[in-house]
Amino acid sequence: MAEPALTVPSDRGRITIAPEAVAQIVGRVAAECYGVVGMVVRGPARERVTQLLPKGRLARGVIVRNDGGAVALELYVVVAYGLNLAEVAATARSQVTYEVERLTGLRVASV
Repeated sequence: MAEPALTVPSDRGRITIAPEAVAQIVGRVAAECYGVVGMVVRGPARERVTQLLPKGRLARGVIVRNDGGAVALELYVVVAYGLNLAEVAATARSQVTYEVERLTGLRVASV
């Protein structure tokens, strides 16, 4: 079942944004974060390893959900070996939240 479009109220009406557009933004921002090697699709662990996504398919490692007027995001990333996972996750969460809110005007509920 496809996720419904996300809407942002404006003084001139309403702006509708497709979840796929938000996923593209999230995928590109996450891939640029320090320590993120790539994105993977959601699924069993043994399948994820073989499906490391190339740079052109970053949105497939992102799930966008409408959460009561805000956006809830799930990211499936591969982190470089030897880095602190908590630090990479915090950086990615912060960057993604900032860019999605800046570029779309949508409020981000969770990453």
